[in-house]
Amino acid sequence: MKLRKVTAASAVVLALTVTATACGSDDKKDSDSSGGGKKITIGIKFDQPGIGQKTPQGYSGFDVDVATYVAGKLGYKADQIQWKETKSADRENALSRGDVDFIAASYSITPEREKKVDFAGPYLLAHQDVLIRSDDTAIKSPSDLNSKKLCSVTGSTSAQNVHDKLAPKAQLQQYPTYSACLTGLQSKAIDALTTDDSILAGYASQAAFKGKFKLGGLKMTNENYGIGVKKGSDLKAKINTALEAMVSDGSWKKAVDKNFGPAQYKNEPAPKIGNIVS
Repeated sequence: MKLRKVTAASAVVLALTVTATACGSDDKKDSDSSGGGKKITIGIKFDQPGIGQKTPQGYSGFDVDVATYVAGKLGYKADQIQWKETKSADRENALSRGDVDFIAASYSITPEREKKVDFAGPYLLAHQDVLIRSDDTAIKSPSDLNSKKLCSVTGSTSAQNVHDKLAPKAQLQQYPTYSACLTGLQSKAIDALTTDDSILAGYASQAAFKGKFKLGGLKMTNENYGIGVKKGSDLKAKINTALEAMVSDGSWKKAVDKNFGPAQYKNEPAPKIGNIVS
């Protein structure tokens, strides 16, 4: 009898354990089905104000707003997004390795890149431009950059392109960061900073520089920003649908005004999906 009582008690404990485990499994399944366990990893820049920037308060910028909207249309809430820094040189590798699901990081669509990844979009048409002091009236065309001190960051080809093709007498100045170029521009150590106009607008929109700089409006190149996905991914079509919705419901324009407005950025209209301007 004593042995039978112990066995019965053990059976009760076992039954309770199984029931508790089953309930726990059901709870987790319910959480996952409601999106609680679902995540999406998105590649962005961490160091481009107005485009993609990591701050103590979180992540901000036009690319962040676009990516957040797209993720929402794909079924992910903001707290289900994992942001991953993707530097320019590593974007194709990050997609091929599966480190990220898609990339929105001032990622210009080019024939060379299209051999390695697929692009949704474009979602913004940017141009290479210059940032100058707000009181500068001397620089109105690329040729006006001749004999001017032209800054770009170390490793960038933007200033070299201007020198080689448009202003052969421009005096090239390489600084380690865009912020350093801005400091030089403010102190008149340099005359102009060059890169994509969207990036320039983002920097000029920072509170510390508000009203001090302006874009030259030179439009020296066309940069079609796309969202990169792994080659052959079915995400391309879904993201294109989301981008079209973002334009049609006004969210795209709100994101442009929010991130670039303080720099008086004269942006191009939202591009049509698949329309690459050469």
